[in-house]
Amino acid sequence: MSDYGRPLEFGYFLVFPDVASLPLRPPAVLAKAAASLDVLSGGRAELGLGAGGFWDAIEAFGGPRRTPKEAADALEEAVTVIRKVWSGERNLRFDGDHYRLKGAKAGPVPAHRMELWLGVGGPRGLALTGRAADGWLPSSPWATPERLPAMHARIDEAASSAGRDPADVRRLYNISGTITDGASEGFLRGPASQWTDELTDLAVGSGMDAFILWAEGDQEAQIRRFAEDVVPTVRTQVAQERGL
Repeated sequence: MSDYGRPLEFGYFLVFPDVASLPLRPPAVLAKAAASLDVLSGGRAELGLGAGGFWDAIEAFGGPRRTPKEAADALEEAVTVIRKVWSGERNLRFDGDHYRLKGAKAGPVPAHRMELWLGVGGPRGLALTGRAADGWLPSSPWATPERLPAMHARIDEAASSAGRDPADVRRLYNISGTITDGASEGFLRGPASQWTDELTDLAVGSGMDAFILWAEGDQEAQIRRFAEDVVPTVRTQVAQERGL
């Protein structure tokens, strides 16, 4: 995964689900709700979508229990349905194994070109991201730094095969950990200087475009330290390493 040199972002100014569990949300209705939120927020909403997980809980709430293949198939269909609903066109039709549109009317139209980000980690989901999504939204507990290069490569390969520029697929990273005053206790578990170095490496070395903090411990204190002690320094270091 190369460093595409895009401006580094920290996910604090957008409104989006991170991520919406597809089996509990019909994609056509979800698309309309997301578009409505985009209109109400003045074009500040995007849509994060996942194929499903925690199947016992999904089934307990009346959702379908899907095999990995079924979940991947449904996610691919949902991407098509969502794009159609956002199109503003009339008489929308789609006939899939999991979802259908039968003469539906799109609307509301999003206030801006909404992006669809997929929180996926399997081979089919990564390939779908490269072919058809605007962004990839993994989380550090399961998409650990050492796994990222291979996952990026699958997205890039699928994007290129579909005639897309891999750089058009935004890479957003949910990060969790604790900023401390002591010695390092592992990835993103240590002082602000450690966070700065690790996030800089993820941006420049692994091509991550945005970081979204899931703070552990004292939420208010951790968010404040992240904003004041980590974010500015990471921005500076990334700009320096990119020669900006």
